[in-house]
Amino acid sequence: MLGGSIFLNILIFDKAKKYYLELNETRLDPSGLNHYPVNLKKLNPERQIRVVFFGDSRAEGWISPNISGYEFINRGIHGQTSVQTIQRFPSHLPSLQPNIVIIQVGVNDLKTIGLFPERSESIVTNCRENIKRIVEESKNNGALVILTTIFPVGKVPLQRKPFWSDQIGKAVNEVNSYITTLAEDRVIIFDAFSILADSQGMMLQKYGSDELHLNKQGYEILNQQLVKLLKKITNDNIVSPNLK
Repeated sequence: MLGGSIFLNILIFDKAKKYYLELNETRLDPSGLNHYPVNLKKLNPERQIRVVFFGDSRAEGWISPNISGYEFINRGIHGQTSVQTIQRFPSHLPSLQPNIVIIQVGVNDLKTIGLFPERSESIVTNCRENIKRIVEESKNNGALVILTTIFPVGKVPLQRKPFWSDQIGKAVNEVNSYITTLAEDRVIIFDAFSILADSQGMMLQKYGSDELHLNKQGYEILNQQLVKLLKKITNDNIVSPNLK
């Protein structure tokens, strides 16, 4: 019993240390403006459609699919909430001149419900509003938007349970329902949640590296559907490729 208690305390300490480091990193650069260079990245020599992954660590970890005629740039940042992503949008997106922006963000907002259950309604509302703002800013920048539903969460480990709540999963479903209402001519909804979730709405274990993040297989299964979508976009001439 004593050994188990010590082990649990070590796990909780490691988790608390991780959060403490992330907190102080955020204090130094609240919006993550210094995470990426601000200069324009030159296009590849051939005519290409430029795609930017934008959002949190789930966007940051997205492995670029292998598809000709497309160039992929990543502008995800680990730990970021939707308000942080909208704050850095002017610094990280317009200069890249993307044809398509793929947005995956929101879980870092919603996971805080475990810490602030009394604020759950406002957390969900703000998350929805910020996602809509990111979509609108992307459209105003001339990009076609592929808005993904928020990935499901996986099995929560023991050391995280004191900071977790079943309401988080319900909030993910609520925001995802809202995301589907944002579909229009220049906004395509990519339902990543349905691809990754089991019958209980939890992340399939074979796709997760932990309770929040995908492994290589998870991104591969997403890319199978993403490539089909991008090919359709190409065939339908929805966007024009950039020139050198």
